[in-house]
Amino acid sequence: MLVCCGSNRNAEQAPTGSVKTIGVEEFAKTIGKKNVRLIDVRTPKEYAEGHIAEAENIDVKAADFSSRIQDAKGKVAVYCRSGKRSLMAAEQLAAKGCTVYNLDGGIIAWQKAGKPVEN
Repeated sequence: MLVCCGSNRNAEQAPTGSVKTIGVEEFAKTIGKKNVRLIDVRTPKEYAEGHIAEAENIDVKAADFSSRIQDAKGKVAVYCRSGKRSLMAAEQLAAKGCTVYNLDGGIIAWQKAGKPVEN
């Protein structure tokens, strides 16, 4: 599923990116690339219980989420527990002009597929 967040026809408009919700295997390939920033948007407690290696933890529901993603650009991969919160984060990142990859089914799907997590 590809969700486009508008077009950038007028140079004065804010940049717009896109959100692509992808399955576990494609997500694993995507985060394996060097130019992709990986963000776990769950709470710090959830993150501590197990996360994808090298994921940065930025809680989408925290008051400082917007300021912590202010410098985001390029390609960003996001995930949460089941995919709902990460889609919220993905839309905010896309509005900043990022190309965002959202893990369909979140870390639940990741673990169900036998992919590793670390604490």
